[in-house]
Amino acid sequence: MTWAHDSVFPFTALLTSGGEATHDVYVGGDGPPILILQELPGIGPETLNLAQRLNTAGFRVYLPHMIGTYGKVTMVRNAARLFCVRREFNMFLKGRQSPIAHWMQALVAEIKSRDNATGVGVIGMCVTGSFALTLMAEDAVLGGVASQPALPIFGGDCLHMSPQEVGNARAGMARKGPGLAMRYGDDKLASERHMGALKNAFGDHLETVEFDGNDHSLLTLDFHEPAYQRVPHYFRTRFAQAE
Repeated sequence: MTWAHDSVFPFTALLTSGGEATHDVYVGGDGPPILILQELPGIGPETLNLAQRLNTAGFRVYLPHMIGTYGKVTMVRNAARLFCVRREFNMFLKGRQSPIAHWMQALVAEIKSRDNATGVGVIGMCVTGSFALTLMAEDAVLGGVASQPALPIFGGDCLHMSPQEVGNARAGMARKGPGLAMRYGDDKLASERHMGALKNAFGDHLETVEFDGNDHSLLTLDFHEPAYQRVPHYFRTRFAQAE
């Protein structure tokens, strides 16, 4: 399985730290829009397969290319880039989001406008996992799936979001329905402690699911079919409730 996108456009928006960022956004499929936020290894064949699965399930996919070489998995090089260049991402930041958060907020509004949609679904994975939850504070976003959320790295009980950002996201979830967070039960990067911190922060507004295994990337490199099946079901519910 692979993914043939229909179009690509450059998207420029402000960072929370000031300045601008520009990234290409790949688009393909028809149906309600879902934004996939890539994980650290890059947009490789497995991520493109996820986009195709969602197209087949009846969704239009927006896939911004933020890290690495499009079409390839380059874990070491991408990790080195994020360790050294924190203009957009900061993997160790506690109590607030990385500067790229504002860019993502602008992108979901752009997607909703482009498609004249009732709203947008968001999938975040690993370093982008928690953004899928905080984006539920945005009027444009109807639902968020955090797959193996891992930031901040070595963060213990700390979250990659401020108390105000948690409160805003909780309010969004209260209006739209809960967010969804998933992990492999023995994943050390998206740890049990971190998932517990998310549960404590969001309470009944966040559904959490754990699957047997010690792998990491539920929807891509370590694909888990039952985990994936929860995703289209979750978004169909969110979009149906918004109609």
